Amino acid sequence: MTFTPFELLEWQGRFGSTATYTLADSGCRPVRLRDIVDNQESLNRLLDSELGYPPVCGTDQLRERIAAWHAGSADHAPEVIVTVGAAEANAVAVETLIQPGDHVVTMSPGYRQVWGAAHNRGAVVEDFPLDAGRGWRPDLDTLARVVRKGTRAISVTTPSNPTGTILTEDEIREIVAIADRAGAWILSDEVHRGTELHTDDPSPTFWGRYDKVVCVGSLSKAFGMPGLRLGWLIAPPTLTPRLRQRHEYATVSAAGPAMALAELALEPTTCNRLLDRYRGFLRESWAHMQRWVESHHPLLSVVPPEATSLALVHYDLDLPSTEVAEALHARGGVLVGAGTHFGAEHHLRFTYGQEPAVLAAALDKTSHVLKDLAA
Repeated sequence: MTFTPFELLEWQGRFGSTATYTLADSGCRPVRLRDIVDNQESLNRLLDSELGYPPVCGTDQLRERIAAWHAGSADHAPEVIVTVGAAEANAVAVETLIQPGDHVVTMSPGYRQVWGAAHNRGAVVEDFPLDAGRGWRPDLDTLARVVRKGTRAISVTTPSNPTGTILTEDEIREIVAIADRAGAWILSDEVHRGTELHTDDPSPTFWGRYDKVVCVGSLSKAFGMPGLRLGWLIAPPTLTPRLRQRHEYATVSAAGPAMALAELALEPTTCNRLLDRYRGFLRESWAHMQRWVESHHPLLSVVPPEATSLALVHYDLDLPSTEVAEALHARGGVLVGAGTHFGAEHHLRFTYGQEPAVLAAALDKTSHVLKDLAA
């Protein structure tokens, strides 16, 4: 038996083309080319790029800039593999590390790609929870019980999709200690790093804390560039040759023009400008989203996210989340993520980082449908 790793993408495939308001995609307000190629020098650099086969693991400059952003030093460039989005990075990591029968532990609620890919590899997959009653903090006592000698991997997402939780330094240290006792790898999806709502400092990374860590990043979220399909893996030198083999077999490399644009985006001044832009959108939109949820108390409630453009909203209706989401689409033209697709029934995942007028209109439609369902 195989499992579908992308219930949300199936949902968007069924409904996305006819949705008036799409609040299910985890990105928001992408940049335009002119935001990156904003002077003659950068334009000439892009136009002079050759359209031959690019380096398999990414250009030297791009890997250095990714290492500086994600790992804190360009010295880690040899450990970086540039991929076709974070989706390829996660898939390559699972295919390299996980074999049939392996024991894998995944965070729940969570983004389900690693969960599904591990199932499809024939692994035994167990969850450890984020506790809603404690503000979606990780239940590390449960993690310590579930992880056993021989557990192959622990999969985490920080900042979390869909809860917006940022793992603290203490939580990261404890997860590393649990992994170390079992000899397990840590797969850390850090795609939403840079989307912090209450600080301008990037959230903590697992990189450099343990010799069996693979971190995944992307330009799709905080940098507003999902259309580039540009992601990366950072892994120990003992593992990168095997990851490279699978990456090269699957895609050869990321696209050359995408890497050229990524180099421009990760130039330090431009990088900071893009992060400031995105965080500004999120903070403005979250204030609107929070007021809307509070206006529907007690029907709706939410643990305020610490990062991401995502809000995992609990609803007090005796209906499954797929049915509520279907009603929102059919009656209001609003597409949201059904909580069950992330391991959180009786929740809906909203992407709130939209243009203010779009968000306001979508939430207004949602209010009318929820009122009808409650009646």
